[in-house]
Amino acid sequence: MRIRLLLTATLTAGALLAGGCVSTEEATGIGSIGTSNDINPHPRDDLRDGGNLRIAITGYPPNWNILQIDGHDAETGDTVRPLLPRAFDTDAAGNLSINHDFFTDVRMTGTDPQTVVYDINPQAVWSDGSPITWEDLASQANALSGRDKRFLIAITAGFDRVAKVERGENDRQAVLTFDRHYAEWRGQFSGNMMLYPKSVTRDPDSFNSALVDGIGLTAGPFVVKSTDRTQGRITLARNPKWWGETPKLDTITISVLDRSAWVGAVQNNELDAVMLGGLDDLQIARTTPSLSIRTAPGNRWRHFTFNGAPGSILADPALRVAISKAIDRQRIADTIQNGLIAEPEPLNNHVFLRGQHGYQDNSLGYDPEAAARELDAIGWARDGDVRSKDGRKLVIRDVMYNDEVWVRIAKLIQEDLAKVGVGLTIDTKPAARYFPDVIQPGDFDVCQFSFVGDAFSFSSIPQVYGLYPDDVQANFGRIGSPELNDLIERTLSELDPAKAIELANQVDRKVFEEGHSLPLIQSEGNYAVRSDLANYGAPGLASYDWTKIGFLK
Repeated sequence: MRIRLLLTATLTAGALLAGGCVSTEEATGIGSIGTSNDINPHPRDDLRDGGNLRIAITGYPPNWNILQIDGHDAETGDTVRPLLPRAFDTDAAGNLSINHDFFTDVRMTGTDPQTVVYDINPQAVWSDGSPITWEDLASQANALSGRDKRFLIAITAGFDRVAKVERGENDRQAVLTFDRHYAEWRGQFSGNMMLYPKSVTRDPDSFNSALVDGIGLTAGPFVVKSTDRTQGRITLARNPKWWGETPKLDTITISVLDRSAWVGAVQNNELDAVMLGGLDDLQIARTTPSLSIRTAPGNRWRHFTFNGAPGSILADPALRVAISKAIDRQRIADTIQNGLIAEPEPLNNHVFLRGQHGYQDNSLGYDPEAAARELDAIGWARDGDVRSKDGRKLVIRDVMYNDEVWVRIAKLIQEDLAKVGVGLTIDTKPAARYFPDVIQPGDFDVCQFSFVGDAFSFSSIPQVYGLYPDDVQANFGRIGSPELNDLIERTLSELDPAKAIELANQVDRKVFEEGHSLPLIQSEGNYAVRSDLANYGAPGLASYDWTKIGFLK
């Protein structure tokens, strides 16, 4: 499913879609990714110079360093993307092309050992005018290597496999030498693994704390003009030292706004583009004359994650698997996405998104009768409405961000589990510090949140599904096995793309068999966008070109 988890997790909310409600309009989403996007494409000459793009996020960045665990969420990634370098751009199908604004060439030059050479654009500079050099890449590689546990990293992104980063022919060339093969080498400074200046990654204190209150040096078509945490407002402006094509927009204003208010804000001309939630959002946007609905299959996906830490009620993998088989994920898709997707269906892969090259159904399937038999077999006996074992009731606590769609999904799961004698209590939490205070410490029996995928399928596999001593990363349920770790290692070490995909699907099947988590549904990918806004909307797997986004003449 999600190709590189995009960095780790993000909260996604949406308006409640009542069960059984049917839209009077044709469903918008097409339910598969990797085929198209919908951004109202126009050449630069069609756009007027200037203008302010107004968009929203649900929370102010807790840390502007997306490589650090507290800053590693999708909305922070969205905020800093116009500000930082990346090595590759992606199209709607996930195909890669070198981002020549930052790198003139990126190439693998050897396999024994594996070596990758980055040629930095000679014009590329940080916002203070200092050059981007090989030292910036080397410093980030060292910080993310995992060798110094004081760096509170969110993901290693394969830098744990990099033996050294050296100066090449000059300061504008970096040479990475690996001590183990790494299949996803193109993703190390791409997607949401953007490049930060060495001043951020040089030591643990800077890495963890320097960007808590705001970002420092940047190197993109835009820079930060102003921030106001109290008012929840971030303003980006054209970078006066930008060496590439001049952005069409003058400014980008990012407002912190509760998700429930997004569609009203775009309807009232307070925002220019928003991701839509349920049918109510979609119908409001459809009836607003100045708006267009942009649709491409989404790369965000909801899931149900178990806590298998020692001592937890779900520590037994056989129990987790039995519970998994009792959950009717097709019913969840039908209920939540009816009217939003032409043919709702659950997501059945932890690594690839539906429609992406490599996607296949590796799930264990819905089988409540088998679930009941398996619960009996491991000693959880029926005792009235709820099973028990050794005097302990089989009641699990489902923790989630307080959002109507999440609660609706939890109630559907609650109904399914009740049929096999498993109790489920719904425990909603506020958005503030949801991850650092609740999810990261493992304060749940099961939990719900969303992951985000991108065109780099393998980078997040160890981050989310590997189990390593004292290195949780995003495996918040602490579930795994030596066999799964071995499969992950073989996948990441395979440089043949076809063989790597085959191994990744073996990893996915093993993740299901461990009872690690259940993918639920992929996002619909519906956006309400100002009709005269070009080159922005529903991106699918594609990356935005921030110099070409603007308003039509």
